[in-house]
This record gives sequence, structure tokens and C-alpha cells, in this order.
Amino acid sequence: MSALKITRRTVLGALAAPAIVRAAEPVRLRCSLDTAPAHGRNVAIADYLGKLEDSAGGRIKTELFQSGALFADLDVGKALVQGQVEMAVPGTWTLTGLVPDADMFQLPALYGQPIEILHRVTDGPAGAALNKALRDKLRVVMLGPWLDLGYQNWYTTSKTIRTIDDLRGLKIRNSGGAGQAWRARFVGAIPITTPWPNVPLALSQGTFDGLVTSTESLVSAQLWDAGLRHSFEDHQFFAVYLPMVSEAFWRQLTPDLQGLMTSLWLENISAYRSSMADRQEAARETALAHGLTFTVPTPAATEATRAAMLAQQDQMARDIKISPELVRMVSADAGVTG
Repeated sequence: MSALKITRRTVLGALAAPAIVRAAEPVRLRCSLDTAPAHGRNVAIADYLGKLEDSAGGRIKTELFQSGALFADLDVGKALVQGQVEMAVPGTWTLTGLVPDADMFQLPALYGQPIEILHRVTDGPAGAALNKALRDKLRVVMLGPWLDLGYQNWYTTSKTIRTIDDLRGLKIRNSGGAGQAWRARFVGAIPITTPWPNVPLALSQGTFDGLVTSTESLVSAQLWDAGLRHSFEDHQFFAVYLPMVSEAFWRQLTPDLQGLMTSLWLENISAYRSSMADRQEAARETALAHGLTFTVPTPAATEATRAAMLAQQDQMARDIKISPELVRMVSADAGVTG
């Protein structure tokens, strides 16, 4: 009888042991991007997720969904709130419907400004204020400094743009936000908002005459095949992507994994920014090789356009609901008033 009891105890112990020693299942991290795999953002985020998964030692399983396979960036903010995705790196312009202050890069004070001033905004008090607004509204954790996309310009199909006045009457696609629509109307164009995955087909079908984007973005989508031929390279605004994860996902992580995510981002963001700048330069050469022409306004023309816009900045900010305090911070960083 004694031997029988020992055998049963041994068997029960053997059955229970796997549950005790089995490693915890990895935490799943799905990241949604709506640009193509060749795009610089995708390359940077794929690199980050690979480093994270390796450094986490199997405790985080990352999945990168590209080309809008999960969500267009215009929808990913809500998806984060609703727990439908764990991570996203959307552009500020896609979040303006949820947090109007995300439209701050459309403020006339930043039109055509050099990169030093723009990084003063992104990495300073204005950027911190926007981070807080996004955390409060979307219940997200910001991983760290923002990822540059680069300068946005006007690109057209059949009409060469030699001055800002040549845009009058054209239908111009934008990526979202009241600020971009305001800017198009300011130059006399007709604004049309279209999610990025839909742009090539809409452009080839003549839904709009041109668009606002970066050279890297148009090259990644080979938009010359859809009819793009010309650029007015006025550096009208600087586009950035915001690395964020949902609070619900963040709470699943141990403190050391939380620290790993933020430290890895901080260690790599400078290289990612430099890579994005290099890719914009290389993209310009690629676009030229595919027949695009580039017109660059003179510094005096850029300053004149900025001055004309600045005369309307306060009213514009009220119309698109950017907070007065943020307008003051951005204007101070840019060294302008109004």
C-alpha cells in the first residue's frame, strides 16, 4: 500500500511539474504602419522591433503590419484606445481629429524653417506639451523622441509650380488635419484628404492634381507611375512620427521590459533620424532619375509667404483649435511673434 501511494504521488508530481517550469507565454506586440515596407519609417521600426525582441529574450513577440494591413494611420489612434493594436508610429497630422494640438506643425511660424528650429520644437516644451495631451486623450505611453519623416512639399502631375500662386485652383491631396486644409485654401487650392494606401490609384485616376508629401514617401510608393511629374520644394512643414504604445499593453510588461523599450528607442533614435534625412536626399535623386522636376523658391520668397501666413496665424490657430499656449511656445522656438 505504501509503495502504491508513493507511485501516485510521483505521477501527480510529474504531471504538475510542466506547469511549474513552463516559461510564461511572450507578450504579443502588434505594430501598425500604413506605409510600404520600403519606406524609411518601416525600415526604422522593423529594426527597433527586431532589437526589442532579441533583447527581451523571448518575453516579447513582435509583429509588424505594414501597408495599412491592420489600420490606416488616420484610424490607428482610435485603435490604440480600443486595444485593437499595441503599438503605432503615426504622423502628427493623423491625430488632429483626436488632439487638435497635434496640428502645430501647420502653424505659419514653422513654414520653411531650418531643421535646427524644428528639432527645438519637437524636443522642447512644445513637444512635451503635445506628448502629455496625447497620453491623456489616447491613454498611450510615448516611447521617447519623435521620428523625423522630413520636409513636406507640393507635388503635381501636369502643372509645373514655379511660385506659390501657381497652386491656385488645383485639387491637392493632403494626409489629414485641419491645418493642411487651411494651408491649401490659403494658396487658393482645393484640399482633399485621402489615406496614404489609397493615393496611387486616386492619383492615377485624376482624383486630385497633386499632393502634399515627402520625397521619400513618393519614392517608396513609386508615384511617378501614378503620374507625378513636378515638385515645388518649399519645405512647407516638417513631418514627424510619434512612437506610442497603448497603456493596456504597457501594464502587461514588467518594469525591466518597460525600461528596455524606452532605452532601446533612446539609443537608436539619433541613428533613425539621420537615416531618414539621408533617405530624403537619396529619394530626391531617385525622383530626378524618374523624370520629376524640382523648383526651389528663393529664401526671400519663402520669407514673404511665411509673413503673409503669419498675419493670419492667430485666427488660423483658433479655427483649427490649437491652444494659445502652444502657439506661443512654437512661435517662441521659431523666433517669431504672432
